[in-house]
Amino acid sequence: MSPKINNPKDLNALRESARAEMDVRGKPKDIQITVHMGTCGIAAGARDVLAALVAELESSQVDNVTLRQSGCAGLCDREPMLTVATGDGAEHHYGKLNAERIRKIVQEHVLDGQPVLEYLIAD
Repeated sequence: MSPKINNPKDLNALRESARAEMDVRGKPKDIQITVHMGTCGIAAGARDVLAALVAELESSQVDNVTLRQSGCAGLCDREPMLTVATGDGAEHHYGKLNAERIRKIVQEHVLDGQPVLEYLIAD
């Protein structure tokens, strides 16, 4: 179950926990995941998406991910969103996310290297 985020203090605690769990001796990671946390994203559920992502990465024992947050990506109607960037320079933008979709993205894209086409935002 994902931790509940009710206020900025909870979000900061979750971010610090995620940094501690995902950052091993400052080494660059193979994958960078950015959760877009602009006002529109937060209103659409980005806090819950971030919490679900942290929980799924932890439960799957993923250690090759740097987790980041950013502001609005400019696609407010597609929020909540995240971007998965891999070491080969590829970036995949996912939208309209929820905990179930996050689980699938972690299992199929992060762990198996196969982007989840049905949740991708076309460039």
